[in-house]
Amino acid sequence: MKTFLTAAVSAAALFAAASAVSAADPACSDDEMVIKFSHVVADQGHPKGDAARMLADRVNKELDGEACMEVFPNSTLFDDDKVLEALLLGDVQLAAPSLAKFEAYTLKYRLYDLPFLFSSLDAVEKFTTSDAGKGMLSAMEDKGYMGLGYWSSGLKQFSANKPLIMPSDAAGLKFRVQTSDVAVAMINALDASAQKLAFKEVYGALQTGVVDGQENTWSNIYTQKFFEVQDGITETNHQLLAYLLVTSTDWLDGLDPDFRDRFLTIVEEVTAEANASVAATEEENRANIIAAGSEVRVLSPEQRQAWVDVMKPVWAEFEGDIGADLIQAAVESNN
Repeated sequence: MKTFLTAAVSAAALFAAASAVSAADPACSDDEMVIKFSHVVADQGHPKGDAARMLADRVNKELDGEACMEVFPNSTLFDDDKVLEALLLGDVQLAAPSLAKFEAYTLKYRLYDLPFLFSSLDAVEKFTTSDAGKGMLSAMEDKGYMGLGYWSSGLKQFSANKPLIMPSDAAGLKFRVQTSDVAVAMINALDASAQKLAFKEVYGALQTGVVDGQENTWSNIYTQKFFEVQDGITETNHQLLAYLLVTSTDWLDGLDPDFRDRFLTIVEEVTAEANASVAATEEENRANIIAAGSEVRVLSPEQRQAWVDVMKPVWAEFEGDIGADLIQAAVESNN
């Protein structure tokens, strides 16, 4: 029985890692299909990292002799900007970039970046498992990509090099955001500046003052140690961070039908189990941040409503890209 394999190498050894971890690796048999899964977060203690390990464990146990999954965390193989090209080239078979990374291929996923769209992770789960949510998985099929499931990471919080209590406290600051036009509009609504940066560059940018603040989930803030270089965290729960487990249509269509069905069943079960555990992981990492000595600022209902009033109007700017019907379906998931 093979064991779970995680490639943990330095950026300087990137090429060596990509070459050394292959079908010839002792963890994989020569007659097994190698499934490479590249992602950018911590290997464990993070919802996506934990889900990737869970998926690999299931594949390597239940499809033993047919397939061997290798997981490359922390951008050790590809970052989210390069992994999509790698999927089409066949250099990797699975990835899980943030939904914000797909703007070049579809504008429908801008839905998930709308500020204050989902009131809870339960609402997120209700929408993503609905017909409307599932229907969006194939939004990039014509571009060669197929979504296999949504992996939630939690709701985002703001932090900066100064306390953030009211939206006006953010004015004039520079915040790191993902490659999301919705996020840029949201930051602009605060009279602040948005800086698009790769995830692996965020800590250094905060530390050196390239940016003043960021917005992320408790798990990202803790596992990437962003709290170390910020003046506390403001609990806003303003935006969803979710990932799309994605593959290429060529790879998926090329699988033996029976194997594909069994593989997709594992993916569906792991997705449900992983998403069910996100809230607990987020709460644990919130507590870890406090235990590490950082301050978590809890807003009053009136203070939080001030953030809603400033940022929620950006919805109108993107309704045409997303579709009013999808926005309404997402809103109804909060009921």
